[in-house]
Amino acid sequence: MAKLEEPYLQLIRDILDHGHFKGDRTGTGTTSLFGYQMRFDLSQGFPLLTTKKVPFGLIKSELLWFLRGDTNIQFLLQHNNHIWDEWAFENWTKSTDYQGPDMTNFGLRSQSDSQFKAEYLQQKNDFCQKIIADDDFAAKFGNLGDVYGAQWRRWQTRNHQTIDQIQNVIEQIKTTPDSRRMIVTAWNPEDVPSAALPPCHTLFQFYVVDGKLSCQLYQRSGDVFLGVPFNIASYALLTHLIARETGLEVGEFVHTLGDAHIYSNHLDQVKEQLSRQPNESPQLWLNPAKKNLADFTTEDIKVQGYEAWPAIKAPVAV
Repeated sequence: MAKLEEPYLQLIRDILDHGHFKGDRTGTGTTSLFGYQMRFDLSQGFPLLTTKKVPFGLIKSELLWFLRGDTNIQFLLQHNNHIWDEWAFENWTKSTDYQGPDMTNFGLRSQSDSQFKAEYLQQKNDFCQKIIADDDFAAKFGNLGDVYGAQWRRWQTRNHQTIDQIQNVIEQIKTTPDSRRMIVTAWNPEDVPSAALPPCHTLFQFYVVDGKLSCQLYQRSGDVFLGVPFNIASYALLTHLIARETGLEVGEFVHTLGDAHIYSNHLDQVKEQLSRQPNESPQLWLNPAKKNLADFTTEDIKVQGYEAWPAIKAPVAV
């Protein structure tokens, strides 16, 4: 077994040693590097960080949500996954159906108004419970529009047809494994001006050699402390699942970052993480009875031998 997180830890060191201070849309400020690549040999283990605990349950349920082509948070909430709540909740509170107190400017108001923060959390919890229990309410207020699931599985064309990019690359891997066109893209220039947050994971490509499947992700923007550990594990898992369906072994996950940054309010946290010695990486277990993507549930995907340091909390820049 190996310690696969060293490329990630080196990324942190390189940003701290050579990064540039930059402003950003959140007003927080970052230390940033442009153009960085990490490589993870998936045959040696699963690259889930051990220098801080990473919640793998959230990663696998989110990825299955994408692969279902789902854009409604009901599935996520049914799996106790709250990664995408904020966008749906904001849409609800801005709708004419909402009759509760004003919930705008949460980030600013919650810092000085504990009563508002408590009310906000209560309203959000009630919203999530209603999404789970009421299919009609979920259909109206749980849908996030053209997020990754729609882009991967139902890309809209100019003549009003759809393209299933995931199924297309699976067929290419099976029939033309030497193709250089095995690409899935989430970046649509037409959608960028109106999107709340344009896709960070803009494009990924598959590569087959010696019976092994590799995947390279181009990520335009990476929150190195909070987001990138999720991204590494998610696309490593995606590579395993696509390899399973296409009858291949796993090769490498190659992670290429555009703007790789550490937020100014995460500097103490990354230094604490660097002070910890990594453990051996866990192994991924996929239910051997399952082959097709559509058949996998969260119970069919597990990590074994995962021993991690405690989680390190940090604020999200929004």
